[in-house]
Amino acid sequence: MAASGTLSTFRLPPLPTIREIIKLFRLQAVKQLSQNFLLDLRLTDKIVRKAGDLTNAYVYEVGPGPGGITRSILNANVTELLVVEKDSRFIPGLQMLSDAAPGKLRIVHGDVLTYKIERAFPESLKRRWEDDPPNVHIIGNLPFSVSTPLIIKWLENVSCKDGPFVYGRTQMTLTFQKEVAERLTASTGSKQRSRLSVMAQYLCNVQHILTIPGRAFVPKPEVDVGVVRFTPLTRPRIEQPFKLVERVVQNAFQFRRKYCYRGLGMLFPEVQRVESTEKLLELADVDPTLRPSQLSVSHFKSLCDVYRKMCDEDPHLFTYNFREELKQNKSKNQERENKERSRR
Repeated sequence: MAASGTLSTFRLPPLPTIREIIKLFRLQAVKQLSQNFLLDLRLTDKIVRKAGDLTNAYVYEVGPGPGGITRSILNANVTELLVVEKDSRFIPGLQMLSDAAPGKLRIVHGDVLTYKIERAFPESLKRRWEDDPPNVHIIGNLPFSVSTPLIIKWLENVSCKDGPFVYGRTQMTLTFQKEVAERLTASTGSKQRSRLSVMAQYLCNVQHILTIPGRAFVPKPEVDVGVVRFTPLTRPRIEQPFKLVERVVQNAFQFRRKYCYRGLGMLFPEVQRVESTEKLLELADVDPTLRPSQLSVSHFKSLCDVYRKMCDEDPHLFTYNFREELKQNKSKNQERENKERSRR
């Protein structure tokens, strides 16, 4: 068995360096797309090692760019690597890698925010949610501009067990601005605690596994970069629809420096705000004078469970938008002022 394992080990043949690829195809990072290239293969190897054992794995890489992490993934002896790249300038360099790794690298010129991965890999890889994670991984050096909307999208996929998670509890190893990485992993009461902390931690085990100095990237970003690994939990810590949880958490963190009752009050129309907010907090057994950052996932579980019951009793509550009510009130006041002026 050992001999056959050695025989099946794949290594890329000698290739131009990433720096040479960038020169060869005249690639430049586009600032508007917040692109930053990681050229040091020792660092890309380290990121890939942190993703776990990828032997015979199926890997989905997002935003491969000039292919630094792509090379490290291919050298990790994967069965197949699927890359989705929006920027057509990077396709020729990736094609060079594909030619050097026959049958291993599949390139899709598309947008990771809209690409459907549900049928990309064999059905045989699917595992029950309660089982160990499937041999499917998501890895990516994400452009900063898409990292937050993308992780929110994938967290919703985790909640619904669709998208990349039709295969089971697919693990993700992704780069973020260090500040975002710290928010994702922040504990209750910490300064970095935010909406992202709660949304990620109620669905996944989230670990900040590596920090890469900004100077390692070209062009050098103004911030360092954090590598975060997500493993979906077998059972979410809040068992309510994703949109409901997101709504409660978003409102709670709207006024992060004020007491939590201030933001949670925005879940309710003005005429019933005080009474309904008191009811929500009392039934959820949450101290109204806690700051949003002091609310644990358990607090949010109680709040979401009570809010769900209140929405069941009053179905219009879930569609209520306090900004819309604010706009309508402003418009009515403006009309009233205009009428008063016309009478004078």
